[in-house]
Amino acid sequence: QGQLVESGGGSVQSGGSLKLSCVISRAVYSRYCLGWFRQAPGKEREGVASINKDGSTIYVESVRGRFTCSQDNAENTLYLQMNNLKPEDTAMYYCAALMDEYCEDEPLVNGVAYWGQGTQVNVSS
Repeated sequence: QGQLVESGGGSVQSGGSLKLSCVISRAVYSRYCLGWFRQAPGKEREGVASINKDGSTIYVESVRGRFTCSQDNAENTLYLQMNNLKPEDTAMYYCAALMDEYCEDEPLVNGVAYWGQGTQVNVSS
């Protein structure tokens, strides 16, 4: 069992919603800030959102206003609520633990200490 395990992916039509979950080991959850990334076929993995220890969040422009990143400290779980989904949101979504120096900016692949295995999101037009 990995230290970060995502779930909640699936197939929806454009305009629909999905909520992704990521259950994280206590050791990782308490040590790192957290983020979501995605990778579409043929494209590089990119950051989507991050959440700091104080609960403050950062979103990339393409999802701002549509996606909400949150966490449940009692359950060591990270969430990504995705609303008004678009076909261009189709990708494998990964949760990740971010190193301290990468917690204050948009999530970067270089800042990841640990990855989840990913969950697939498909949005049809």
